[in-house]
Amino acid sequence: MPTSDSERCEAKKLKTEAQHMSTEENGEVPSSPDKAQLKYGELVVLGYNGSLPYGEKGRRKTRFTLFKRAAANGVKPSTHHIAKTPQASKIVADKSHHSVSYTLSRNQTVVVEYVRDEDTDMFQIGRSTEPPIDFVVIDTVPGNKTAEDCKVQQSTISRFACRIVVERNPTHTARIYAAGFDSSNNIFLGERATKWKRPDSSMDGLTTNGVLIMHPTGGFSQECKAGVWREVSVCGGIYSLRETRPNPQRGKLIDDESNVLHDGTLIDLCGATLLWRSSAGLQKTPTHKHIEELRREINAARPQCPVGLNTLAFPTRSRTSKVAVSLGEERERQPYVYLNCGHVHGHHLWGQKENENGDRECPMCRTVGPYVPLYMGNEPAFYVDCGPPTHAFCPCGHVCSEQTARYWAQVPLPHGVHAFHAACPFCATQLTGEQGFIKLIFQNDIGT
Repeated sequence: MPTSDSERCEAKKLKTEAQHMSTEENGEVPSSPDKAQLKYGELVVLGYNGSLPYGEKGRRKTRFTLFKRAAANGVKPSTHHIAKTPQASKIVADKSHHSVSYTLSRNQTVVVEYVRDEDTDMFQIGRSTEPPIDFVVIDTVPGNKTAEDCKVQQSTISRFACRIVVERNPTHTARIYAAGFDSSNNIFLGERATKWKRPDSSMDGLTTNGVLIMHPTGGFSQECKAGVWREVSVCGGIYSLRETRPNPQRGKLIDDESNVLHDGTLIDLCGATLLWRSSAGLQKTPTHKHIEELRREINAARPQCPVGLNTLAFPTRSRTSKVAVSLGEERERQPYVYLNCGHVHGHHLWGQKENENGDRECPMCRTVGPYVPLYMGNEPAFYVDCGPPTHAFCPCGHVCSEQTARYWAQVPLPHGVHAFHAACPFCATQLTGEQGFIKLIFQNDIGT
């Protein structure tokens, strides 16, 4: 029986790509119905604990798997043309051609024609539900969500936010570009959009709120650290951040960095943040089955509440929500934690303080602080190792391995048009406290 984290990862059986996600769900046709498709990687939306609160439907879900397409659909820039307006260009009017239009003034537009690239596959992400979008993304609302919570008055995510282009041949390098082609196969950068002429006389530009990326240093593993956030341009250039997301002044060109996606790269669309997991990286990641086994191991140890002396048990994935906690029998078994000390209890009314925060006094150490239910972190892609679930994020109570908690607690995630803060990857709640997480202390642990 494997005992170390690495042995557990190596021992688990990976399912085939067809088992992870059907080709029908992905909107792709398999190149050979008898063979599993080649998987390039996966995009996972931060802030969801394994699924959307209203269910995974079609192209709107928390996870999108990029498979090799039956036929290449990638495009690459070719020639550029000068026109009075984008509509005056024959290329823009021809829906069989892809193009990017840069409006310089009312009377001058540079139209860059894109031609087919038989060596690449293209995948598009955005808020639009139109056919060109492969992965529909909506604004992430922090907290343990219900379907009603996910309704946003005004989205800041672009309808055609970005595109990922993957080489069909080994090593299947994936690159990200700002903006996506619309239903007419066009990208329009209006007169007010940030755009410029590069040294080679070609055009480039940025989208209104920008597409930001961050590569972790040290790979997505126990040793990884947060990298530096950059902005990617329409043509894939890497720039330092603007003062605010919609600022018309672009940042400085970063020559020694690229738009190539690495395992663990974060992609921010100003309203939702995506995590890129490469196919190779996913093989070292725990599976849902592995996380379920860890949950059962904790429950099998029959941890007890020091006050009520009742046995505690983490609920299954299907019951991991505040709605389930409100049920009587479930609530009695639900583990709770005092966030300022880490002592784990069951639900009880002992030690309530008369303040607005609803703080409690821990009966074990008399520490006063928040008292919240614990939930297993059920999205495997967010884990940096296969370690046991010994730590919880503050203040949400999502439980994961120590190294996973340490990594996400030091990652500044974009918030709004200019702010950054660390957040729980399972619910997007801003982290609080000195570290942003707490080590869990079960009654069985005391005195050991």
